[in-house]
Amino acid sequence: MMAIYEALQATKNRITAACVSAGRPADAVQLLTVSKTFPAAAVREAHAAGARAFGENYVQEGLAKIGELIDLRPQLEWHLIGPLQSNKTRPVAEQFDWVHTVDRLKVAQRLSEQRPADLPPLNICLQINISGEASKSGLLPAEVPALAAQVAALPRLRLRGLMAIPEPGPGALAQHQAMGALFAQLQASGLPLDTLSLGMSADLEAAIAAGSTMVRVGSAIFGARA
Repeated sequence: MMAIYEALQATKNRITAACVSAGRPADAVQLLTVSKTFPAAAVREAHAAGARAFGENYVQEGLAKIGELIDLRPQLEWHLIGPLQSNKTRPVAEQFDWVHTVDRLKVAQRLSEQRPADLPPLNICLQINISGEASKSGLLPAEVPALAAQVAALPRLRLRGLMAIPEPGPGALAQHQAMGALFAQLQASGLPLDTLSLGMSADLEAAIAAGSTMVRVGSAIFGARA
């Protein structure tokens, strides 16, 4: 327990320091604790240490943890941060609070149709392929405004913002800055976006300097994955 608690506090301190360094309010960035591949017991420990938002890459693994931790459900926020196939949208619409990886209108439409009416709107981020890698999912920047307008108009969804995973290396800084500029462009167009999901354990400082409002950190909190 102490190891996760100390790692969580160290990560929060790192985020605060990055905000201050970037001239932003100390509480400008939310921590999304990435629990993929770690057991429900580790999520329970992290919750006891103060974490509330958890990110899962795989639909079935995430659903299993949501079920195992049903006693904590009102206190936890579950984010799908991995790929979502259109044939798996229903359980995600019914069980998760956020989806960060929407890059097709068909997936958004299915989530909208399948979100239960008694739940709050499902929070959506559009995934951007900011590095232009052929192997990566996501929209190219030029494709974003049109899909953003379409998703924002769907019922039972709330378009919150953008998500990206910049390619590590010499071009990473420019990619972070390009994401910040794209986010600002969409806000200026009139879309009420408030979330730029950008930055992980290795690059959160650069992401926060570029305007990230949510960083996704897993290994720095839970330790190395098997």
